[in-house]
Amino acid sequence: MTAGGIRVRRRGQRQPHRLFWVVLAAPGILWLAILFVVPFYAVVAVAGGRLNLIFEQPVAVWNPFQWSSANLAKAWQDVAGAGASVGPIAVRTLVYVAIASVLCLAIAYPAAYFVARFAGHRKALFLVLLIAPFWISYMMRMLAWIDLLQTNGYVNKALGVLQLSPVNWLGGLPATVILGLVYGYIPYLILVLYAGLDRIDPALIEAGRDLGLGRARTFIRVTLPLSRQAILTGMLITVLPMLGDYFTNQLLSGTTGTTMIGNVIDGQLQTPAFQAEGAVLSLMLLLALTIPMVYYVVATNRSSRSAA
Repeated sequence: MTAGGIRVRRRGQRQPHRLFWVVLAAPGILWLAILFVVPFYAVVAVAGGRLNLIFEQPVAVWNPFQWSSANLAKAWQDVAGAGASVGPIAVRTLVYVAIASVLCLAIAYPAAYFVARFAGHRKALFLVLLIAPFWISYMMRMLAWIDLLQTNGYVNKALGVLQLSPVNWLGGLPATVILGLVYGYIPYLILVLYAGLDRIDPALIEAGRDLGLGRARTFIRVTLPLSRQAILTGMLITVLPMLGDYFTNQLLSGTTGTTMIGNVIDGQLQTPAFQAEGAVLSLMLLLALTIPMVYYVVATNRSSRSAA
């Protein structure tokens, strides 16, 4: 009886505690529903809707049982059909993002490693310098990049000092777009890598040195594996927005030779007659982005089970 009474009392104590967390999470859930679920369903309704042929305006269909696959068929034809126009652009986007991601990692990892291991009492100063780019909007940083790369900008002036011919950086060069992506998104990767490297116990590195490993072998055998999760997280945070980026290419090139998938979707969404196809392409891109996100979740869970 006493045990039963204790059990009943504990249940009564747990219920308010659980209710407290439900109430605390309710504003966030409501906010997510309003700003994500509702707009997402609106995009799906437009993608599965029809086109008003008189006014050439998309007509959203809210009833899922009345959705049509006509827009999906058109978008898929543009992606993978005969004479596809979007397919090569999607491949180009993947190439740009792959190169930019490798460059970001090659630059960010040494910078984050230096701050985490060798900055010493100046670590706070370096952290401020790493966070400083976040205080400036992405658009302002891209405009500053444009100023540097103009024909009479500082980059060409530096080339002139080296007796090299000026380069038309803003004339549709793929390298300019790739470097713009690196410049725009590398701060995210540096901060994530720093957070991961800073959490590595120095005793583990010292243990590797005590076992006779040199600096290079200690880094390869100890530091690099322990920072794998930080690399995966940082690359995910960096790659996903790169794949949907359209603003960087629009500012730094704006030519058809460097068009990315984000530019195609943006152009279709600004044209009423093609908004439904643009909605379908955006959903296709979202579906493609879920693949690395699912891999990240699976890898994180596997890593957590291994650590446990």
